[in-house]
Amino acid sequence: MSPLPNVLPGQGRPVGADADLQAVDNLKAAYATLKSELAKIIVGQQQVVDEILISIFTRSHALLVGVPGLAKTLMVSTLAQSLQLTFKRVQFTPDLMPSDITGTEVIFQEPGSNERKFKFLKGPIFANIVLADEINRTPPKTQAAMLEAMQERKVTVGGQDYRLPDPFFVLATQNPVEQEGTYPLPEAQLDRFMFMILVDYPTPQEERQIMKMATGSAASIVQPVLTGDDILNLQQTVRRIPAADHVYAYAEKLVRVTRPKTAEALDFCKRWLSWGAGPRASMNLIMAAKARAILNGQYHVSCDDVESVALPVMRHRLIPNFAAQSEGVTSDDITRKVLAAIPKDQKLD
Repeated sequence: MSPLPNVLPGQGRPVGADADLQAVDNLKAAYATLKSELAKIIVGQQQVVDEILISIFTRSHALLVGVPGLAKTLMVSTLAQSLQLTFKRVQFTPDLMPSDITGTEVIFQEPGSNERKFKFLKGPIFANIVLADEINRTPPKTQAAMLEAMQERKVTVGGQDYRLPDPFFVLATQNPVEQEGTYPLPEAQLDRFMFMILVDYPTPQEERQIMKMATGSAASIVQPVLTGDDILNLQQTVRRIPAADHVYAYAEKLVRVTRPKTAEALDFCKRWLSWGAGPRASMNLIMAAKARAILNGQYHVSCDDVESVALPVMRHRLIPNFAAQSEGVTSDDITRKVLAAIPKDQKLD
């Protein structure tokens, strides 16, 4: 049963500030229930779960990067169950064609009139949550078809548009170990993902618990917590969360100082970066900060919220140059130095 009776469209959603405050409280309660349901199957990875949920509540997509065997696929499928959404998994391979994802037209013969016509058969992308497994293993043509559908939220076949379901999220995975025979996503296409989420190894205690759960009795059943209508309404609530001008100024400054060819760039950004983050990074910083605030039961956005989401937002948008690579400096290292260098009490122009 959904814990959000006050935001369901069929029950007369209340309007105004009181309704938004109630929605924040309801989401905080639902978030706690959601984490407890996921904990039945998924051990640890709390930050990964939080960042996936932030992507969902901001109507965005996320790229999960981690070595095999860290339960990335299980995490996404379990989340789909707890959100009561349709779920499809696409295993990307070098021979996968765009029509294998989007769908294709076939000749259909009417039983009565024997008239032949084209009929569109929908592909696996027509689901609420699509897991694009190992997206870097398929050629650019198929990647482009996937990313176009992500951006436009529709598929065009035979000159006709087919809208994708709403809500719609793509959670893609990428294996950072085996790069031979792969097709890494270009930086411009990586920018379409709000987050690049790093999935790391579990702690010793978590790994022991995983061993006991995986080799023990049958797995627990995850109960649905939120429906698609709940999520759509919550996405609107996230957008209405207020942010002060100094929060916008802080997010703007974090992004602008990374552009090495501008006067505003920090010295180490000029030294280590080929390209900095674009405007989509500053927008995503604010949207992700709003979602983080509401998940924590806050009624406004703070600079701390922006700081907390900076790493997954900036990770795939900063392009280190050869000097950085030769010194072993990563985009995360540069982002941390930017966060340390920029004060949170920005003066407004």
